[in-house]
Amino acid sequence: VQLQAFGGGSVQAGGSVRLSCAASGGLFSTYYMAWFRQAPGKEREFVSFIGRSERRTNYADSVKGRFTISRDNAKNMVYLQMNSLKAEDTAVYYCAADTSGSIWWFNMANQYDYWGQGTLVTVSS
Repeated sequence: VQLQAFGGGSVQAGGSVRLSCAASGGLFSTYYMAWFRQAPGKEREFVSFIGRSERRTNYADSVKGRFTISRDNAKNMVYLQMNSLKAEDTAVYYCAADTSGSIWWFNMANQYDYWGQGTLVTVSS
């Protein structure tokens, strides 16, 4: 399984960015997917999770109401729409996949067995 995240860039506070993650190899529709981020000097943190369909989603409190995760199983893609961006959203964003078929702690990085390379989002105030 390979994951490739893209769509990051520089944006002013209050703006929007849409991240994409393309998956290849394996059966994407069976994977649980998530986005994490890592800001400079900080640990990687959970951002959002989506189940095998779009019926189940979850967000970190810090992004709830501003970010929306979605997926297109036909295209093997997962997205993160980020609105009302703040300077504290600046980070490298990673998509992650759990291919085990079961997931317990969706907000824990060690739950996921495949990771994308990360895409940088810089929000200027």
